[in-house]
Formats: sequence, C-alpha cells, structure tokens
Amino acid sequence: MEKVTRIGVSLEPKLLEEFDRFIQEKGFATRSEAIRDLVRKVLVQESIKDNEAHAVGTITLLYNHNRGSVKDHLTDVQHHYHGVITSAIHVHLDNEKCLEVLVVHGSLGTVRALHEGLASVKSVLTTEPVLLAGEVTDHRHD
Repeated sequence: MEKVTRIGVSLEPKLLEEFDRFIQEKGFATRSEAIRDLVRKVLVQESIKDNEAHAVGTITLLYNHNRGSVKDHLTDVQHHYHGVITSAIHVHLDNEKCLEVLVVHGSLGTVRALHEGLASVKSVLTTEPVLLAGEVTDHRHD
C-alpha cells in the first residue's frame, strides 16, 4: 500500500453536515475517501484546460440518421480525426435515431476539434464529451 500523509481540514459545522450527507448519499466509506475523490476530480479538471495535454475519454452523439446525408458527414469528420478515435459503438435506438459513442485519446485540442466538428453536423441532436487527462503509454494486449 502507498504511504499516505495525514492532513487536517477545518470546516464550518453546516458545511460538514452537508459533506457528511453527501458522503452517505454517494456511498463513500470514509470522509478521507470522499476528499481524495474530490481532489482527484478537481486536479483532472485543471489539467484538461491545456490544449496540449493528453486527453482520454468518450464523445457521445445522438442523431437522426434519416435526415440528409448525416451519416456521410459524420464519417467524413471521423476519418479526418482517425488518429484520435480508438473505437466506436453504434446503436440503432428506433427508426430514426442513432446513438454513437466514440472512444478517443490524443491532444485535448484535437479531441475538442473532433467534438466541435461532429456537433456542427446537421441532424446531430446532441453531443456530450467526457474527457479526462492522462498520459497513455503504448500498451498492447498481444
């Protein structure tokens, strides 16, 4: 187990009461576990402000596949950014709508440009990027 350093945190009683309620609702075992999780999230959010930082994550799209040539336009955008798309899942939701999830990694600026390119395609109803910072080493499961 990694060595840990203990620190003290002072909170006003009302804030501590709200925090304890949050801990219980989210299922954290201890206050320390909750604080570690929150600190990690803040640090990740700070690190993905730099367009040169390496990002990993997903881009989720919901679109109407019956309108215009939306599939062709989405494919064109994805081919332009093929270097950052690792995998894709395509789900037919009904006779009109499709859900697509792209797994991405690359520079944050490039991943954001991909997201913007996809979001600008006519008949795309909504898109949602979920991006995390993180250096990825070349790891293969051969």
